[in-house]
Amino acid sequence: MQAISDSKKPPAGKKLPIGIQAFETMRERDYLYVDKTRHIHRMVTEGMFYFLSRPRRFGKSLLVSALKCLFQGRKELFEGLWIAGQPDCEWKTHPVIVIDFNEIPAGNPDELRRNLTFHLGQMAEDVGISLKADIPELQFKELILNEYKKTGMPVAVFIDEYDKPIIEHLGKGRKGLETAKSNRDILKSFFGVLKGASVGPALRFVFLTGISRFSKVSVFSELNNLDDISMNRRYADMLGYTREEIETCFTDHIGRFAEHLGWPRDRIIAKLERQYDGYRFSERDVRVCNPFSVLKSFSEFGFGKYWFETGTPTFLIRLLDEKRYYLPGIEEMSLDSFAVNYDIEHLRPEPLLFQTGYVTIRGTEEELYLLGYPNQEVRHAFANHLLIFFTGDMDSGERSGVARLAGYLRREDFEGFFETISAIFSSVPYDIQTKRDEAYYHTLFYLMISASGTDGRSSVLTSRGRIDLVVTFPDKLYIIEFKCNRNAKSAIRQIRNKGYAEKYRQAGRKIILMGINFSTEKRNVAEWKVVPDRDEDEGL
Repeated sequence: MQAISDSKKPPAGKKLPIGIQAFETMRERDYLYVDKTRHIHRMVTEGMFYFLSRPRRFGKSLLVSALKCLFQGRKELFEGLWIAGQPDCEWKTHPVIVIDFNEIPAGNPDELRRNLTFHLGQMAEDVGISLKADIPELQFKELILNEYKKTGMPVAVFIDEYDKPIIEHLGKGRKGLETAKSNRDILKSFFGVLKGASVGPALRFVFLTGISRFSKVSVFSELNNLDDISMNRRYADMLGYTREEIETCFTDHIGRFAEHLGWPRDRIIAKLERQYDGYRFSERDVRVCNPFSVLKSFSEFGFGKYWFETGTPTFLIRLLDEKRYYLPGIEEMSLDSFAVNYDIEHLRPEPLLFQTGYVTIRGTEEELYLLGYPNQEVRHAFANHLLIFFTGDMDSGERSGVARLAGYLRREDFEGFFETISAIFSSVPYDIQTKRDEAYYHTLFYLMISASGTDGRSSVLTSRGRIDLVVTFPDKLYIIEFKCNRNAKSAIRQIRNKGYAEKYRQAGRKIILMGINFSTEKRNVAEWKVVPDRDEDEGL
């Protein structure tokens, strides 16, 4: 690619706020802020008690920081933003209490209580208040009432990552579960202070954030006046970036990215959308990109697995294994719209995967939310983690083999493809899985394909049945059917007899049919056959 002079390069634009969660830092030091203040204005003018759940690194703490600055009356920080021009927005100075559970160690119930007490004592000391109580609940109440009495203004209370003392202990055996339950009970009582009759008049605004939405019979039974806006259609794009926001707010960064790769701008935007978009949080069909991954992508001129690499979902993978969840079924999950909360004592994979961001809403059907992977980043990275867990610790050669599978299919190098597939199957220790039936081989094959970076979708529904696997490239599409202890010809015959290719013939892609027969005796691929869609081979 030919180098361009600095004078011809697109402008750098504002600095990218990677890892910055303080609103005042972003505004005072000229970092890029995507204006979400329409949503903030709606919250502060329409209600008082709110709860919002979103996956990690989605901007919850930045939202808390912006609301804190608003209630501190720091209007200068909002100059140029939408909310600054609203005549009904009061810029009064209120006392503000922020409790961030990221800053409060909670290894056990005693530690949680001790650190809550210390944190509240520090906040009281900072505003010149002396607390007389010695337990967190009463100290919290004292702090609110004394702040109100001292300033004459009602208090704004923000609780960030409320559930961290609970979820950090899940997936750690019985002892971890007991700690999570004990910490939950402490938080239940602590948050109950905010609903007390004496505290209510002293409050102006209350906002809690977290990753999870526990059932109301658990944590929030003492605070059931919260307006849960997690799946409210009006707040669906309050966090995350829409395509329109990326195109308008990051125009300079898109230009530099395009120059760096030698791509047109539209290709950069389409790749960002495919890699990081797809999150949907309500019945309203509006989708947002993961903000952390987008910022990292612009910063590094790359399309890495940035969000996924900041946290390994070991607990979720163990839960799927414990429940013996059919892993290709992740593409076809559904969730009752009345069961989006969960209880730590009765964990279900669907709501947990949804709330943590590994699946998202892809559609609705009566009272059901239809779930699936949000984007390519999550699909490929999660499949890779599942594959490693499912097969044992693959060596570097086997991992690189998985990565090459997409290239083999793209080039239609079927000998290389099946040679690599067979080598990976042979490497799986026999004692990992004793029931090696069609579902087992389907699962392992599906994980290898997904982890390789292709767009592979399992159990695709047609009017005449379900296709085992569809793998899509820009110019071609594979329809794959599996058999166990039979033959590859019968798999091809089923694809043809059930007309699986019909729904794809108008897309303009080349269609390739692939039949695969697995042998339980060989514990591997026994036979495979690949034919074009229109080849009516009489021998099939």
